[in-house]
Amino acid sequence: MLQTEQLEKMAVQVRRDVIRMINAAKSGHTGGSLGCADLMTVLYFNVLEHDPSRFSIDGKNQDVFFLSNGHIAPVWYSVLARTGYFPTAELGSLRQLGSRLQGHPSISHHLPGIRMASGSLGQGMSNAIGVALAKKMDGDRHLVYTLHGDGELEEGQIWEAAMFAGAKKVDNLISIVDHNGLQIDGSTQEVMDLGDLRAKFEAFGWLVLEMNGNNVADVESCLGEAKSRCGKGKPVMIVMRTEMGHGVDFMRNLAKWHGTAPTDEQSEAALKQLPPTEYGDY
Repeated sequence: MLQTEQLEKMAVQVRRDVIRMINAAKSGHTGGSLGCADLMTVLYFNVLEHDPSRFSIDGKNQDVFFLSNGHIAPVWYSVLARTGYFPTAELGSLRQLGSRLQGHPSISHHLPGIRMASGSLGQGMSNAIGVALAKKMDGDRHLVYTLHGDGELEEGQIWEAAMFAGAKKVDNLISIVDHNGLQIDGSTQEVMDLGDLRAKFEAFGWLVLEMNGNNVADVESCLGEAKSRCGKGKPVMIVMRTEMGHGVDFMRNLAKWHGTAPTDEQSEAALKQLPPTEYGDY
């Protein structure tokens, strides 16, 4: 467990990892990865009940996390490495030929921490519900977590899964939507207005919480509340407000950074805004 100040520093380190990884690969999804660094840091260091030394695909007797919006794999790879799933030096191999760190998470490369390939959007919640139900059948008290992009909610499979989870009272599931208001083609409001997400999920039988995903203390508090609400007959949805490109001023709230890699000059400028930490670069 890390203290709040340590989590904040680790989130900066994770952002440094993201910039360096994607710059070296010359390809990748920068904006969402930066925006979700605080969540992923808090989740993996302080919230999930997990043990990297005994990782298994079935996830028995541990909490399980699914990254449904798999394009932000760099931020996930960073926290997996920094919590001991594989050496941090391997982060430098992102998107390289033969690397275990594919552009989207892949189970075919047997990277510890990954339980589902997630390139096609919309599938993570369905997978998570299946695992959550299996845990109930096995008498496993542990929880299942998912992360989704707000643009991903345009996929119909999400709403079928949401309806099922509410109707079947899958109350060992905590889902999170990264609601930054941007997707690859522009704002979600212009592409496909999402409407009132809280009201929608509540109508589907979910308990809905909201949090500032770029405030570590708020993330800690909200995830703690979400855990306390499990086991009470409803799945939990957290609508998480974040800023695409958070931490780097020239990337903030710009849809073009959804899937753009920083140049060497941009990477250097970004890293100046994300000062080195005690945790050290890979």
